[in-house]
Amino acid sequence: MTARADAATTTTATTSAACGTASTGRLSGNLGVAEIIFMVIAAAAPLTVISGNVPLAITQGNGPLAWTGFVAAAVVLLLFSVGFVAMTQYMTEAGAFFSYIRAGLGARCGRAGAFLALLTYTAIQLGVYGFFGWSMDDAVRQWGGPALPWWLYAAGVLAAVALMGYRHIDLSSRVLGVALVLEIGVVVVMNAAIMWHPMPVAPVPDAGQAAGPFAVALLFAITGFIGFEATAIFRDEARDPQRTIPRATYGAVVIIGLFYAISCWCVIHAWGADSITGVTRGFLDHGQNIVLETAGRYAGRVMQQAMQVLLLTSLFACLLSFHNIIARYQLALGREGIMPAFLARTHDRHASPHVASVVQTGTASVLLVAAALSGVDPLVDIFGSMAGISTIGIVVLMILTSTAVVAFFARRRDLSRGRPFSATVIPCVAAVALCAVLYVIMVNFTRITGLADRTSLMLAVLPFAVTGLGFCVGRTATAD
Repeated sequence: MTARADAATTTTATTSAACGTASTGRLSGNLGVAEIIFMVIAAAAPLTVISGNVPLAITQGNGPLAWTGFVAAAVVLLLFSVGFVAMTQYMTEAGAFFSYIRAGLGARCGRAGAFLALLTYTAIQLGVYGFFGWSMDDAVRQWGGPALPWWLYAAGVLAAVALMGYRHIDLSSRVLGVALVLEIGVVVVMNAAIMWHPMPVAPVPDAGQAAGPFAVALLFAITGFIGFEATAIFRDEARDPQRTIPRATYGAVVIIGLFYAISCWCVIHAWGADSITGVTRGFLDHGQNIVLETAGRYAGRVMQQAMQVLLLTSLFACLLSFHNIIARYQLALGREGIMPAFLARTHDRHASPHVASVVQTGTASVLLVAAALSGVDPLVDIFGSMAGISTIGIVVLMILTSTAVVAFFARRRDLSRGRPFSATVIPCVAAVALCAVLYVIMVNFTRITGLADRTSLMLAVLPFAVTGLGFCVGRTATAD
């Protein structure tokens, strides 16, 4: 970010304070297309997905064709984005799913979507805190350090996220941008090494016989896109929202989808299509990460160690992005009277949602303490179960949003005139496709969580229960 942009930001914040609106005013910023894409892709945590979702998509999904799940997921989300973008130019609030659902389906449904969004992002954030603690402990022990409780590392990164989230969004975008470039760079180096220097491997007998359905690969691919709609959350801080948000949305989906699919294909190609399922399962059974092992095999030990470090920065970037998203949801809900009004206050100097940020930090701290006291495994139990909840939540939110797009333009035919496909046809197709994805997730939910059937059922029902609670209770500034 240039000095000129920083000066403009400071001027905006100062003017707001002078007018008496800084405490409850709008956010300010000068984010362009590239910077918003950085924020969104960082929330998707590409290295985390490559290292975590890809092995699971291979072993539990359709083996050597697991990369097709990421392509299909990108296609579904591009269909969703058509209606999402078409409605964006008529939205003036930065509440993302909440604002869209409310505008199309009414205040009650909007409130239900807001409750569900908070649950979705809070759940995945808690899961990533568990993943970070586990990964940091594993890395420290491999480097010869002591074995410490995972929650100590999680608490440390929570403090760093709290500090960054409190300040102006431009600082977060810089940090996320640097971390994102590094983690993408190390994966690109690995992919290039695999393509240019393929190494023969001995086939693993019967490796492909246990491969599962394409639907499971699609399921794990969908989870890798959580947070992509955050482009709309940063509306107030975008340089030119009418042009920046649509471009950033399409750009984020295409870049994330291509990166995931190509990287997944490279990992498969590195070990051979006939062997990849068995090889990946073998690494998982021994507590090893096939992506890190692939980097070491093709790009050298130094690159493998660098990737291990960048996996930690990837998780940090992911946590910071989710913190920013949740804080801005709370700010939007505070404006609407759905949550306490003090959450809508913004900082006089940083022009950030500082109160919502502090509240978000407090919520995350309470959940982290509860997870630590429970004594459960941070990776299998915390990350697995929270990822399952958030996957259901994000798909339901997209179904509601696609439906809201159709309803919004149906009531405003003057706005949809001459654009039937983007306003009606494609959103309907997206809603149907997303319902199919939701069915796949529900049928295979136990595979995601790795928990007992009864526990998995309770977790699967939670997003629907919270949605119903949001619909039935609370108050909004507009009539239901």
